[in-house]
Amino acid sequence: MSQPLFKKVAFIGLGLIGSSLARVIAAEHLAENVVAATRSKKTLADAKALGIISEGFSDPVDAVRDADLIVLALPVRATQKILETIKPYLSENAIITDVGSTKGNVVEAAHAVYGQNIPVGFVPGHPIAGAEHTGVHAGKVDLFANHKVILTPLPSSAEWAVEKLIQLWQAAKAEVICMDVEKHDEVLAHTSHLPHLMAFNLVEQLANREDNLDIFRYAAGGFRDFSRIAASDPQMWHDIFFANKKAILKAVDGFEAQLATLRQLIEDENSQALMGLLGHAQAARQHFNHMLANKPLMEKNKVTQQFTILPGEKTFKGKFTIPGDKSVSHRSIMFGAIAEGTTHVTGFLEGEDALATLQAFRDMGVSIEGPKNGEVTIHGVGINGLKAPKTALYMGNSGTSMRLLSGMLSAQQFDSVMTGDASLSKRPMERIAKPLREMGAQIQTTGERGTPPVSITGAQALKGIHYDLPMASAQVKSGILLAGLWAEGETSVTEPEPTRDHTERMLRAFGYEVKTEGNRISLQGGGKLVGTEIQVPSDISSAAFFMVGAAITEGSDVTLEAVGINPTRTGVIEILKQMGADLTVENERIAGGEPIADIRIRGTRTLKGIHMPEDQVPLAIDEFPSLFIAAACAEGQTVLTGAAELRVKESDRIQVMADGLKTLGIDCTPTDDGIIIEGKGKSGDWSAIFTGGEIESHHDHRIAMSFSMAGLRNSGEIKIMGTETVATSFPTFTQLSNQAGLEIQVSE
Repeated sequence: MSQPLFKKVAFIGLGLIGSSLARVIAAEHLAENVVAATRSKKTLADAKALGIISEGFSDPVDAVRDADLIVLALPVRATQKILETIKPYLSENAIITDVGSTKGNVVEAAHAVYGQNIPVGFVPGHPIAGAEHTGVHAGKVDLFANHKVILTPLPSSAEWAVEKLIQLWQAAKAEVICMDVEKHDEVLAHTSHLPHLMAFNLVEQLANREDNLDIFRYAAGGFRDFSRIAASDPQMWHDIFFANKKAILKAVDGFEAQLATLRQLIEDENSQALMGLLGHAQAARQHFNHMLANKPLMEKNKVTQQFTILPGEKTFKGKFTIPGDKSVSHRSIMFGAIAEGTTHVTGFLEGEDALATLQAFRDMGVSIEGPKNGEVTIHGVGINGLKAPKTALYMGNSGTSMRLLSGMLSAQQFDSVMTGDASLSKRPMERIAKPLREMGAQIQTTGERGTPPVSITGAQALKGIHYDLPMASAQVKSGILLAGLWAEGETSVTEPEPTRDHTERMLRAFGYEVKTEGNRISLQGGGKLVGTEIQVPSDISSAAFFMVGAAITEGSDVTLEAVGINPTRTGVIEILKQMGADLTVENERIAGGEPIADIRIRGTRTLKGIHMPEDQVPLAIDEFPSLFIAAACAEGQTVLTGAAELRVKESDRIQVMADGLKTLGIDCTPTDDGIIIEGKGKSGDWSAIFTGGEIESHHDHRIAMSFSMAGLRNSGEIKIMGTETVATSFPTFTQLSNQAGLEIQVSE
């Protein structure tokens, strides 16, 4: 930094946290002068020898004169006495902060000293970092790196003071969060104070046993990991337990109630409920870990992962099983949850989108076992058995989850809120909210421009409606039909053209009558679903990337096994055939109500540019990004019209694909409802079509996978940014692509 943040910083106390922060201030040149006050002369002498302070004082009054930052790095219980002592000697614009792990009593101490006139520079803080050792020598310059620091500004705190403290902690490479005092103490009571209390308690319980030596001798790793925190400083934890008494006792009550539930399940040998509880806990930890790992990076739109594909001739061959169909996986959980009895699912897609749906139903009290190797067992709770979730339901990147659940949640007796990641938070939700309101639902899209979060007020009696879809959308159709399960009378949807019919097929598989008459689909409310067996076919949308890859590569021979060929999804097959691809559909059969087949594609002839038939557009809506790559490799012009829906997917897929194609040397023109692509292919010529370049995927999985296939015909290095969302729909994409002969390098 050109100019230091502070002229003079005064530490009161200089243990692990204080000396670590002093090291950061020295390393980053954040202050012209750093001093400290503490009772131990040795600590001050050591700190001077270490070069982290210029002067040390035994009297805090001498330290704080003219200081523009005072850091109280001492036991919380000493706060009031220190504030009383230094009050007359503080500069008017001094910032006063602390590092204690409870905040309510720090604020009480300030009120006791200042009454209602707390200085504007007073901003309590809590770095959530620690180490095994304490004292001035234990300090580390990187102690706070990648850790959280919570600031708890008061209504009286000045913005400039908060801003300067944020800059200070960010210089220590910490993530700074602001929250109110009461919220801080409640959160820390559950996440830090309760685990420490439990660890002390467990070790004490076992130490009092007669066979305590054996207990500790044969303790497994889990016991050691958990009980390690009972080696912390007893005096400090004694003070914290009293300081945050109210919130800690509330946390203990919650723990005792949950423990009693667990005890009862074991006593009753209630296998299903115990499995449900343990599965929910395990999944919740994985789910939150995953959310917290990806979410901040996604929100700030930083690239968290990229693909690199080098130029050079490549082959593309093999037999592959593509992961399960995402649409069918979502619905298997939703319908299994509200069915009576047990539903067993095989081939379930363990991608993040489908797992978000699974987590949502666990959060609504449904016992679900798995997924394990694509197998899931759902213990249905019946049509009226869902329970209110304790918090907002997080849908990640999944528009399907949010739109279909909007219909289901509108009919429940409880209130609910759904949120999503940065990408989902930009997608339109009014198109489903509007017809649901016509049915009597109370549903708000609380983001700007009708986007998530979605808030639903429960206990509304729904009435069936007859709805004409303004534009073809399987998600909107399904959301309305699902609300119709609980609605009075008949609910029907008329489509402008056919869209994927997985909802109708699967409802029938669960024993619920659905009528399809031309483009009109209807059902009567008030029926029931019965648990069943569901085999999820391989996802044709994921298979499409491999179909296109094989169609544009000389001498390729790829077979994709057991792919879903639902007639409402086969647009990609028809369009590739019309472009002249050597593609055959073999071994057709039915599985779980859905038609499946093996699809073989060979690279034997150059594709031809076509005007893509508009009647196939809704049947290939998700596959167009990959078909644009095929069009670039075709001979002549390809024109797409009637696909405005592509502009409101995870990204504006028309614009994003056009930008990427131009980067790779392809001449194309986006239009309001499609695109014109000038193909560079020549009959019998399999040379490179695409130049190199850097592609911005806008964190859209289909964009990332489509441009990966361009790497089969590239003359320069292709870099694709923001590819972490590929895992949402096709977790094995890079692995299978590399097996086939497309070499994708993945870097975080």
